[in-house]
Amino acid sequence: MDSATSDPTTGTRPPLRSTADNGLKIVVVGGFGVGKTTMVRSVSDIRPLNTEETMTRAGEGVDDADDVPTKTTTTIAFDFGRISLDERTVLYLFGAPGQERFWFLWDRLFTGTLGAVVLVDTRRLTDSWYAIDRLEHHGMPFIVARNDFGGPEHSADDVREALDLPDSIPLIDCDARSRESSKEVLITLVNHLYTLSSARESAK
Repeated sequence: MDSATSDPTTGTRPPLRSTADNGLKIVVVGGFGVGKTTMVRSVSDIRPLNTEETMTRAGEGVDDADDVPTKTTTTIAFDFGRISLDERTVLYLFGAPGQERFWFLWDRLFTGTLGAVVLVDTRRLTDSWYAIDRLEHHGMPFIVARNDFGGPEHSADDVREALDLPDSIPLIDCDARSRESSKEVLITLVNHLYTLSSARESAK
């Protein structure tokens, strides 16, 4: 992935190349507080658009934050970032909101999407079930990335069994705070999409 990087002297990222004419859209989904905004922010070539707001008492009893007591902000619409893959191809990243009350936005975000990353916290695997169910409902290809929260160790086989994932769906570890780690997640997804596309072509 030949994504552009920041200018070390100015801290700015380069503008979109005028030669770019192929845009690919992917969505990062998952439960509340699993690191979707962090991933988009860490890997985007541009300053990402986000709709994070401070959590207030109005959300008490509505958003279940018991498992993420240090979380003080929440995404209320979506996050948006961009990566230049090469001279002609740009990847557009959309981070979906995790709270149940905003799930109605997911179907709209899925429109025109080639594939998705399901970001999971192994301490709260059940929070990922809805995301996987909706992707399967839409017939959308996806991979699963386990975000490192320093919790109890679970083997890949344990996670696959808990999420009922077939071997054909890639499952990798990541640190959403790390640009390089998040890039590896996206590379894995792009490779998975390419493999699926090649298989369909061969079957014709």
